[in-house]
Amino acid sequence: MKLSTREMVIISLFTALTAIGASLSIPLGEVPITLQSLFVLLSGLLLGPKLGSLSQLVYVFLGLAGVRIFARFSGGPQTILSPSFGFLIGFIFAAFIVGKISHNGEALSLKRVFLASLAGTFTIYLFGVPYMYLILNMVIGKPISFSTVLKTGCLVFLPGDMLKAILSSLTAERILKRVNLAKE
Repeated sequence: MKLSTREMVIISLFTALTAIGASLSIPLGEVPITLQSLFVLLSGLLLGPKLGSLSQLVYVFLGLAGVRIFARFSGGPQTILSPSFGFLIGFIFAAFIVGKISHNGEALSLKRVFLASLAGTFTIYLFGVPYMYLILNMVIGKPISFSTVLKTGCLVFLPGDMLKAILSSLTAERILKRVNLAKE
């Protein structure tokens, strides 16, 4: 895959924004509240599936390489064993799915953009919650039921994540409409 200089810059921008979103965190159990998912959703909405997911892939690889850009200023290969690492994997797939839904060639609508954001949020949970359950139970040895993990890794975050989905949808719809008007 050959990328233009412009594409590399915007991928880097969303990688950096996701890292900044990670640094703005509120500790809450195994998974902190951060703004990362806001930038994950925006990366898919604004960049599309390929570049959006690539920005998140770069983010995860930089963190695994040791750059302390994950929440709680963590990084390194040991973060794979963190209960929250599944959410990071979900970022890559969420950005792709959000981009696919929102950039499907149809006319832009706030409803479709919002549904894409909801699908992205669900995708992050789809990877994060089961991973959290496996790491806590099988690696850390902390016996915890799946329903408890669902509550602590998903349900407590839903109000904030719905707000992020609304905010990312409104922001992206506004930006995309201006970009499309500028192209005409």
